[in-house]
Amino acid sequence: QLQLVESGGDLVQPGGSLRLTCTASGSTLDGYAIGWFRQAPGKEREGVSCISFLNEQTRYADFVKGRFTISRDNAKNMVFLQMTSLKPEDTGTYYCAAHTRYVFGTCVPERYDRWGQGTQVTVSS
Repeated sequence: QLQLVESGGDLVQPGGSLRLTCTASGSTLDGYAIGWFRQAPGKEREGVSCISFLNEQTRYADFVKGRFTISRDNAKNMVFLQMTSLKPEDTGTYYCAAHTRYVFGTCVPERYDRWGQGTQVTVSS
């Protein structure tokens, strides 16, 4: 029974960097696609970046391309989101989530069905 826990959220200045970690327990991450999503107050949850199990294919939202990098270490049951050049609009609760569908698919929250509790990222001067 897969459980996901996010960590690494913090208060950071604009232009700063942060690395988020998603740690799995109860199961290995073998076969799972993993996504990072975020939600700001009053806004819908949106996809940030996703990574597949096979071949570690990645997808990025346009608003983070060139700034964020997703990676995974299956041996450690961890997925990471390295965030650089952070902007105030990156503020929100960041969640990791997983699915086991054969098709990797698009990086949308509707495709993911196993979720962590989130970690808060605040970008402010």
